[in-house]
Amino acid sequence: MKTVKYLLLLLIILSGCSNKNEEVVPVEDKSVSYVLNRSVEVDGRQGVCYENGFYWVSGSKTLAKYDKDWNLISQNKDPFKGYEIEVNHIGDIDVYNNELYIGAEYFMDGVGTNIQIAVYDGDTLELKRTFPFESDSGQLECSGIAVNPDKRTVWMCSWVGEDSGKYLYKYDLDTGAYLGKVEMKDPPKWLQGIAYYEGCFYLSSDDGDADKDEPDHMYRTQIEDDATECVLYEEKAFDDVIKQGEIEGLTFDKEKQQFLLLYNRGARIILGMPSGFYEGYDHEISEVFIYDIKD
Repeated sequence: MKTVKYLLLLLIILSGCSNKNEEVVPVEDKSVSYVLNRSVEVDGRQGVCYENGFYWVSGSKTLAKYDKDWNLISQNKDPFKGYEIEVNHIGDIDVYNNELYIGAEYFMDGVGTNIQIAVYDGDTLELKRTFPFESDSGQLECSGIAVNPDKRTVWMCSWVGEDSGKYLYKYDLDTGAYLGKVEMKDPPKWLQGIAYYEGCFYLSSDDGDADKDEPDHMYRTQIEDDATECVLYEEKAFDDVIKQGEIEGLTFDKEKQQFLLLYNRGARIILGMPSGFYEGYDHEISEVFIYDIKD
């Protein structure tokens, strides 16, 4: 098997795959470790993204921007101004060229409607424009969004399970046109976020039972240009967080070679919505866990 694998790698190299963002090593063979560096409490329970020395954090109904030392420098507590249809929820977010990409929707009791792919100004945190959503895609909720700058595409995942949660949904970064969907083989349940980093997509899954002190997980996959399906590989179990709770969005800092994960603790979550607190807590705590990536 090893001989066949290395012959395949040689064929890939000889075929002219020279872009450093195109992974030559098969995704299942990639092996890195994530060493917890520290955690930072933030104002926002949904998503996190990083670009050029700044961090952005989304709450269900808020947006916040932090400097490189995690000092809060701006905040929008009314981010739904300017929409033509009603929305009340923001999930995981991403940033590209100082523009925030957001999956906004109307979310209630585990059901999402009025999905919007929205773009915000990275400085003012105000809505700039929206993409037309393809309702025929079968997507019933948007828990996370990611920009792939290498292929100039935007991808969304769905927290709602069954058919909606089996796929990743692809749009054109420049035109906003819907480009299709890719089926995940044996997808994890309760997807919360998606990020693109060095040729791979990473997804966070709320697949652990906090009541049983079970950790949530991150998964990794590669998606070829014309692929209709992909295979996910378990990347990490988050057994090193302060307390098991609800995993959320994720991002990468290429400059520092760090992985960042937003994680909530203290609140009981029922159908995707906070409902009471665990013993010892009177409010929910949202933290960004910062990991050093080690080869």
